[in-house]
Amino acid sequence: QVQLVESGGGLVQPGGSLRLSCAASGSIFSIPVMGWYRQAPGKQRELVAVITSADSTTNYADSVKGRFTISRDNAKNTVYLQMNSLKPDDTAVYYCNMVVRTTTLNVYWGQGTQVTVSS
Repeated sequence: QVQLVESGGGLVQPGGSLRLSCAASGSIFSIPVMGWYRQAPGKQRELVAVITSADSTTNYADSVKGRFTISRDNAKNTVYLQMNSLKPDDTAVYYCNMVVRTTTLNVYWGQGTQVTVSS
């Protein structure tokens, strides 16, 4: 079984920064895609950023472009989300998401970590 464990959420003032981490463990052969999603109260879960393993291609939601950076450490099966210039609208539960190849190919989710941007 594969498990994803997130860390790094918290309370930050507008304009501040946070770094989220998500580490996968288990019988993993490869992780072709890693990503971050978020869900604010009363809203649908939305994609924040994704990164591939083949060539580290990234894709970002328009709302976070230029402020957030996704990166990965393949040796550690870990994905990061560096969040700068945070705004109150970034307040949400952030979930990591990975497409993992074991003996099959499946999608896994982290448990979620709360990010609150408030003065």
